[in-house]
Amino acid sequence: MADKPKPKSESPAPTVPQGAVAKPAEPPKPVHIGGESFVDRLLPHIKKILVGMLVVAAVLTVIFVIRWARERKQIGQTEKLESVLEVAQAPIRGKDDKPDPKKPSYGNAKERAAAVLDTMAKQDTEAGGAAFRAGQLLDAGKLDEAIAEYRKGVADRTIEGVLCREGLGIELATKAAAEKDPAARQKGLEEALAAFSAMQPDEAGQRRTYALYHQARIQLLLGKRADAKALFEKAKQANKDADREIADLIEKRLASLGAS
Repeated sequence: MADKPKPKSESPAPTVPQGAVAKPAEPPKPVHIGGESFVDRLLPHIKKILVGMLVVAAVLTVIFVIRWARERKQIGQTEKLESVLEVAQAPIRGKDDKPDPKKPSYGNAKERAAAVLDTMAKQDTEAGGAAFRAGQLLDAGKLDEAIAEYRKGVADRTIEGVLCREGLGIELATKAAAEKDPAARQKGLEEALAAFSAMQPDEAGQRRTYALYHQARIQLLLGKRADAKALFEKAKQANKDADREIADLIEKRLASLGAS
């Protein structure tokens, strides 16, 4: 008779003594790298971090204060400029018109210019630039002061400098024309020519045509007709009829010199 396979033995389940309670599993303990928590490692540097934050806050405060001061200054300057321009743009009334208290106006350009200069002095501002101030001085009849003001702006590389050099040349030529002494007149015209020659050296720059026209005009006053004619032709070429006002002036000058 074949042997029957023996049943596999099974391990007996652990028995809990009667009356005993099973203990719950313990939660895993946190593991600290190097034996310290993040806060523990941060504590020694708290002072440095706080100091750094205070420094950054101070720097930002300074930046915002400076920006605020600049904006405030710009607002103040804008308000002063508006006050000056309000006077400068006031109309000149006709000879028979009576002043209207509600609408400021002036009897002539000289009177208005004097009011503009007075407003600038009261506002303690040089708003408008050297060319604007010089123009007001000129209208007020202060030729020498206007020339001095134009000289302040001749080194400017923007359109302000171009206008100052142009204004300087015009006033020097005007002053020279009033000279009774031939030598003084000659010197004044040569100074005016130098101002106009430096007015706009860039062939594609603003008011280049006017710079050439002024040079030609002064050369004509100096008795150099051939040089004047060549410069008028050059001005005509530079303008290309873009500005009809100066184009008409050039044509008249060339016609007087016998040009077709």
